[in-house]
Amino acid sequence: MKIVSAEVVVTSPGRNFVTLKITTDEGLTGLGDATLNGRELAVVSYLRDHVAPLLLGRDPHRVEDTWQYLYRGAYWRRGPVTMAAIAAVDMALWDIKGKAAGLPLYQLLGGASREKVATYGHASGRDIPELLDSVREKLALGYPAIRVQTGVPGLKAVYGVGGAEAGTGPDGHPRPLVEDWDTAAYLRHLPGVVEAVRAEFGAELPLLHDAHHRLTPLQAARLGKDLEPYRMFWLEDCTPAENQEALKLVRQHTTTPLAIGEVFNSLHDYQYLLTNQLIDYVRSAVTHFGGVTPLRRLFDLAGQYQIKSAIHGPEDISPVGMAAGIHLDLAIHNFGIQEYSGYTETTHRVFRHAYTFTDGYLHPGEAPGLGVELDEELAAAHPYDPAYLPVNRLQDGTVHDW
Repeated sequence: MKIVSAEVVVTSPGRNFVTLKITTDEGLTGLGDATLNGRELAVVSYLRDHVAPLLLGRDPHRVEDTWQYLYRGAYWRRGPVTMAAIAAVDMALWDIKGKAAGLPLYQLLGGASREKVATYGHASGRDIPELLDSVREKLALGYPAIRVQTGVPGLKAVYGVGGAEAGTGPDGHPRPLVEDWDTAAYLRHLPGVVEAVRAEFGAELPLLHDAHHRLTPLQAARLGKDLEPYRMFWLEDCTPAENQEALKLVRQHTTTPLAIGEVFNSLHDYQYLLTNQLIDYVRSAVTHFGGVTPLRRLFDLAGQYQIKSAIHGPEDISPVGMAAGIHLDLAIHNFGIQEYSGYTETTHRVFRHAYTFTDGYLHPGEAPGLGVELDEELAAAHPYDPAYLPVNRLQDGTVHDW
């Protein structure tokens, strides 16, 4: 079997997605997700101009060899654009391998380690009453765990509340939405928010919160300590993880579990955190980590330290990338939880998928490969729509971590 074409499809059925479609001389096709939110066309160029020509004539069954060829052969390694492109190839080849074998991907990974995949949903509100209503809505959908994000008094636009992405510049062209930030106000406000949620919904409901890289290590340690009475499932991205030794300070001062890694794109990014046991959950997505092949390696390493998986699953991971993640979730031993935000109905029609979401739990289904098919005609009816992730500024105008 040989690869005869590698095509890139860009579509925006509610938001932008980049999909790689690999076709073999035996008529089998495989799909891979290459979406990099806010920088989608950079990955499109990397795939079309650099990667796709290298795939023609290759044996699609040589998944590991192809991964190494694209990673080591480029000399300039890692980075989000490169790893998203490699991820798309890796997913597509696993998809083809599953179809050739007539088996869903999780069976090729060793079979199921559980019957279904637990998820958490996103609840948010501009104030506490609105947040409580949002939690009720997510519980009604069956989510067994809830991430809580709320507005902060005195701030106009805060991460996780509202969902807007793109602003508009004076010339009418898209610009990043500018959010504002006050760390002291946030640290004063958040413990009371979690206390209100606990008072309304009880101690049993697993609660998560995302600080989204905005705190110094000392601030993160204080927040973790302040949240201890509420027994959080985790505190996510409490401080920018480039300074990995800083997590030692956080770990020394709080027993609140820590989740980190959605912006990481290689196993090397995690090595210090895992071997020093500074986190409890690894957060990378298949799409941004180079595919199924390296993410399985990450989970195997994390498992040696009793650290669990928590695959990143926002709306900007396409159903192709989501399906790949669910197959991994079902197969690995050290599964923790799966983020799942859902999609627009149009997205579900563009990406027809075998995976199911029922009463808060996912299952990848039994279709061969990833179990996702792309409706290319419908995808073409929803062209690329330029958009950016927001940026964040302090009250004095200084650019801060978003």
